[in-house]
Amino acid sequence: MLIVLKSLLRQLVLPPAGPLLLAALGVWLAGRRRPGGWLLVGAALAALWLLSTPLVADALAHRAGRYPALDLTRPVEAQAIVILGGGDERLSAPEYGGEPAAGPGLLERVAYGAYLAQRTRLPVLVSGTRTETLAMRASLARLHTDTRWMEDRSRDTFQNAQYSAPLLKAAGVARIVLVTDAAHEWRAAHEFEAAGLGVLPAPAEVWAPRPFGLLRCVPDAAALARSAQALYEMLGNLVRVSFAALHLRRQSP
Repeated sequence: MLIVLKSLLRQLVLPPAGPLLLAALGVWLAGRRRPGGWLLVGAALAALWLLSTPLVADALAHRAGRYPALDLTRPVEAQAIVILGGGDERLSAPEYGGEPAAGPGLLERVAYGAYLAQRTRLPVLVSGTRTETLAMRASLARLHTDTRWMEDRSRDTFQNAQYSAPLLKAAGVARIVLVTDAAHEWRAAHEFEAAGLGVLPAPAEVWAPRPFGLLRCVPDAAALARSAQALYEMLGNLVRVSFAALHLRRQSP
């Protein structure tokens, strides 16, 4: 129930729903001749426009990503690779003969995890829901990479860590290479460290500068999705830091 409520709040607060709800509130206020109603409408629509532009989406993604790309010129001191699900999967993909397949966002993580596994020869654990892990395992197999462990009960990052840690520790794994998208990496790494594992961050979709062009100021759906994801992770990081500070304050004499 808590996870459902969290997902509902996420959908209502983040774009596009959040700015649209503010615009609707502005229309309601304006209809009642309340001051600031049309100003609120204009601000909400302007925010929605800006968040839909690649320029703003890239800036938010850069801000949300706290770890650089993994440096493979140095020894990778870990015993396993963990790839986290991302809620972007298909249980039956006709182009693959009806087998499960990872969607575009999840496929970025899977492809990078397969690349790391082939470079390091480390075993792979996939973590997520049942459908996510089936899609990840099938996609990894198509990339000639085996899946050693499947953790298929988790529905959020906290559960990813709590359910994966016992599987890994039972196999003697103390330190992992953690693969997720760049914006999510910081929060995920801290959850796995709190579960008792050492973490070597390996973010996918790492921000890189792009040449400026007029089209980067024109809204598109993909940019809006990136903005929403970056804002979600930034808010999640803020909440996690706030709870950690509160916990320390309660423990202090």
